[in-house]
Amino acid sequence: MERFLVTGALGCLGAWTVGQLVRADVDVVAADVGEGTHRLELVMSQPELARVVLEQSDVTDLRALGQLLDEHEITHVVHLAALQVPFCRDDPPLGAAVNVLGTVNVFEAVKRRRPRIQGLAYASSIAVYGAEDQGDEPERPRPDTHYGVYKVANEGTARIYWQDDRVPSVGLRPNTVYGPARDRGVTAAPTLAMLAAAQGEPFHIPWGGSSRYHHARDVADAFVAAARADVGGARVYNLPGEPREMREVVEAIERAAPGAAGTITFDDAPLPFPRRIESETFGDEIAALDWTPFEDGVRETIEHFRAVPAEA
Repeated sequence: MERFLVTGALGCLGAWTVGQLVRADVDVVAADVGEGTHRLELVMSQPELARVVLEQSDVTDLRALGQLLDEHEITHVVHLAALQVPFCRDDPPLGAAVNVLGTVNVFEAVKRRRPRIQGLAYASSIAVYGAEDQGDEPERPRPDTHYGVYKVANEGTARIYWQDDRVPSVGLRPNTVYGPARDRGVTAAPTLAMLAAAQGEPFHIPWGGSSRYHHARDVADAFVAAARADVGGARVYNLPGEPREMREVVEAIERAAPGAAGTITFDDAPLPFPRRIESETFGDEIAALDWTPFEDGVRETIEHFRAVPAEA
């Protein structure tokens, strides 16, 4: 019987991953250092929430993490606990402790519990790339942020744990995740614009250019599929997504919320990520998922915000 542990379960992707597992009738333990459950409440019903085992846990504590895995007899791990770009910039030592040491701890705890723990998926990021990483995917990414450097380190950690200890893992690199519960981080701005449109308020997105967009529910499904994948090695995948210029994002918001026409603005400066990256391998090797069309996802997100007044 499967029993998943989701670290960082009170974040956006954590909440969606927990929700998708519960809706699939899979036992799940939701672990997070925090206590606020508002994102879970935004994307799950009360009966669904009642089926979740919540545990307050810090991934920087290896002993406590191991106890959590043993107490609940965990079989699969989705590791999402991390501090995002602004927090890593403001406090690099804390960012490294959570994002790097925390990830090493997860791999070490899983290694000590093989073969009971059958699968490990973890969040890398498009932020492993920097402004110089243009065109085809570079052989060695050159990130422009502490956060991106930490993610590169985590991919290296995964490689060494496979090389030395045969701990298989799958790392996923989302680009711009949107949808209910996406309220923090640099790339949360399009979702915050959707929330503002639903509430009839103006909003300015502080960046522009082209990005690949993924609905948070789809990314959650990708992490679950990755944790179940029996592919061996230390695999890392860029996630498929629909490329959209920011002008197109704003137009999609205005079509879903006509009253918002002219109230959503944006800067022209693009984020420092490559425009073209390989993203087909995930579907070939892990799972051919049904990705939500961007227009449908924007409309659904705005309708959700109208029906469930809450933070993004």
